[in-house]
Amino acid sequence: MPHIDLSHYPADLTDVQRERLAKDLTAVVVEHFGTYEGAVSIALHPIPAEDWATQIVATRITGQESHLLKPPTYRTD
Repeated sequence: MPHIDLSHYPADLTDVQRERLAKDLTAVVVEHFGTYEGAVSIALHPIPAEDWATQIVATRITGQESHLLKPPTYRTD
C-alpha cells in the first residue's frame, strides 16, 4: 500500500518511459502519503478507446464521484 491502478488508452511506452512513469508516480505518492518507495505498487491497464465508455466511465467514474480526486472533463471536439 498504496497501490495505483492506471487505466489508459493503449500506448507503446518504451522501457525507459515506463521506468520514468513509475519513478515519477512513486515519488508523488511517497511525498503525499508519507510512505516509502517499496510500499508503492503501480499497475497499467490499457483500454481500447472504443471500450472506454463501458469499461471505465460506466463502472469506475459514474456513481463514484465522491472517490474521484480529479473528475474528467472530456473534450467534445
